[in-house]
Amino acid sequence: MAVSKISKAEQFHHENKTWERSLDFFKQENSYLKMRLAEVVDQVTDNSFLALAEQYQNQFILKDEFMQELQHDIHEQEATLKKGFLKDDPAPEAKTIKRQEKLRNEIEYLEKDFARLRNEFNKYLASLL
Repeated sequence: MAVSKISKAEQFHHENKTWERSLDFFKQENSYLKMRLAEVVDQVTDNSFLALAEQYQNQFILKDEFMQELQHDIHEQEATLKKGFLKDDPAPEAKTIKRQEKLRNEIEYLEKDFARLRNEFNKYLASLL
């Protein structure tokens, strides 16, 4: 098997670009869910629904904040990669690898948790109609 000439930095850069595209999608999807919630709130006046609608709105806002933080962390990681973290000192390399793993875990969490929230929200709305 041939050894690839692609560096860790290049792989991390590719991952980061993929995550940025995913975040863009999730932001759009979250925006759509908030608009859908607003449409339904305008039509349903049941107090128990309004309380639950507020909870969903809060969860959507928290997702926005989490995605913003992730995007910021990805940009910081990209800046580190552009500086050439794999030069001579292994300490920055280890720190950058650890940060990349943390980002990977956070993106995985976002993907799973966002899918759960979206599905839960859509099932709930379907049960109302």
